[in-house]
Amino acid sequence: MKSAVILFPGINRENDAIAALTQATGSTPELVWHGETDLPKADIIMVPGGFSYGDYLRAGAMAAKSPVMRAVAERAKQGVTILGVCNGFQILTEAGLLPGALMRNASLKFICKRAHLKIENEVTRFTNQYDEGQVVEYPVAHHDGNYFADSETLDRLEGEGRVVLRYCDADGTVDPATNLNGSQRNIAGILNEEGNVLGMMPHPENAIDPLHGGTDGCGLFKSMVEAAS
Repeated sequence: MKSAVILFPGINRENDAIAALTQATGSTPELVWHGETDLPKADIIMVPGGFSYGDYLRAGAMAAKSPVMRAVAERAKQGVTILGVCNGFQILTEAGLLPGALMRNASLKFICKRAHLKIENEVTRFTNQYDEGQVVEYPVAHHDGNYFADSETLDRLEGEGRVVLRYCDADGTVDPATNLNGSQRNIAGILNEEGNVLGMMPHPENAIDPLHGGTDGCGLFKSMVEAAS
């Protein structure tokens, strides 16, 4: 199975993405520079976290205009599995591959901690190794993770099962007290309409080894491999 990781100036989680994909697929993904206009053959493409272009202008806004993103959009149309994590989520929304926007955290503070997340849809190509309602724990590290969309978009996402992850507590309770960054409806991860593009703020690639403090992220990468096999 082949995979690729996109590298933008300022990104700092590409090696974490490579490690997670290597563990899950059994082969090392190809690292693709943002200035490329084409992509190698890949079953999975990951847009990793970091701070592309130092988050100047708006997080993900400059990276979304990179030449490689036209190729990523084309692969998305072809049905290739695409995962955007943290800054990758911001880039995918700025590129128009996912609806909504990521705004400054409601606290106006950078948040770096482990977070509980509820699996809201277990029948996606990203979550088929989890159970419905299962609570997992991934790290988060972001300053602009406050998901926003208009009410019509939010209702459509909910109605079409495209809200995949929500912030919750260890018991799975989803309410304002467990909403760590102010995201509307506690949303932590969403799908595109076709179900092959997932954007999420938490970092599953940093929860794949006991040395990370947990391995809950393995399920997400195994899900992608299962779906692509």
